Amino acid sequence: MRRLNRKKTLNLMKELDAFPKVPESYVETSASGGTVSLIAFTTIAFLTVMEFMVYRDTWMKYEYEVDKDFTSKLRINIDITVAMRCQYVGADVLDLAETMVAAADGLIYEPFFFVLLFHAFTRVSLIFRVLQLIQSRLQEEHSLQDVIFKSAFKSASTALPPREDNSLQSPDACRIHGHLYVNKVAGNFHITVGKAIPHPRGHAHLAALVSHESYNFSHRIDHLSFGELIPGIINPLDGTEKIASDHNQMFQYFITVVPTKLHTYKISAETHQFSVTERERVINHAAGSHGVSGIFMKYDISSLMVTVTEEHMPFWQFLVRLCGIIGGIFSTTGILHGFGRFVAEIIFCRFRLGSHKSASVPLPDGHTNNHLPLTTDNSTH
Repeated sequence: MRRLNRKKTLNLMKELDAFPKVPESYVETSASGGTVSLIAFTTIAFLTVMEFMVYRDTWMKYEYEVDKDFTSKLRINIDITVAMRCQYVGADVLDLAETMVAAADGLIYEPFFFVLLFHAFTRVSLIFRVLQLIQSRLQEEHSLQDVIFKSAFKSASTALPPREDNSLQSPDACRIHGHLYVNKVAGNFHITVGKAIPHPRGHAHLAALVSHESYNFSHRIDHLSFGELIPGIINPLDGTEKIASDHNQMFQYFITVVPTKLHTYKISAETHQFSVTERERVINHAAGSHGVSGIFMKYDISSLMVTVTEEHMPFWQFLVRLCGIIGGIFSTTGILHGFGRFVAEIIFCRFRLGSHKSASVPLPDGHTNNHLPLTTDNSTH
């Protein structure tokens, strides 16, 4: 009884077989079929390799949300060289909360040379030129930033090498570098003539003791960033170099700071990116161009936070796409091969029918014989 039920079950399963087997004696091979099969296998191999490369690759996903953190401090990282002696310039921050952060809280004034001589400062010069090249490419190809994110590229600006003074001349510039912690509100970081002093109504700079002829706010920004220093971010002002055309010249940078969370397979950190608009003008009170000579960086904090996440194709999706490629190519090539054979058979059949049409044979009584002869010329009588 069990054997009978098992046999019925096997017969039922055979009837449900969606892949019937054809005996090899009924299978006919052809040269055209072999050619199509070779093309199909080659295409499958090529697309499989390409799909595997896509599977190995990753992409960056950008998400936006409201930044709810308004109590923490904002870190400003600065490395800028001004073409004036250190005793003539002062740097500080004044925010909208009327809070003044003096340079002595975290900035270092270091006498240096404004012109980077290649033989004297080889590593610094090379790094600065590389930064300028990357900035020019970033302006043309915005997708390059994703590559930098994924590779965790350690920009030279985040870890400049020690600057060795190999020149016999005295320094003619001042390198201001370090970091400051400010309130997370809009503010103004500026470098101008004279040291900053506190004032009941704000702050002031002791500029009266500095000769007007010594004003020169040509500057080089080796690094300017907000938040913690992490690899994978090339800041917009890194590698910027400005040459003043007049003693009374103002350089303005209007910066919008965007909080950013970066999550890649190599790093996970919270930092800030920013966009910037530049403007420069000569101070001429007679012409209506008022202001103070110096370098002014006015920053504002965006209310939106950007989350950058590196994503990868799931393995199951890779298998589904791979099965689709293999099955689709087999089906498509089979349909094209069958259609090609159908068209070829129609053309060859018409050609054969045309070649077997009978030729008209004249008879002695003037009639024509349209019947085919039963024998050929080579037949023997």
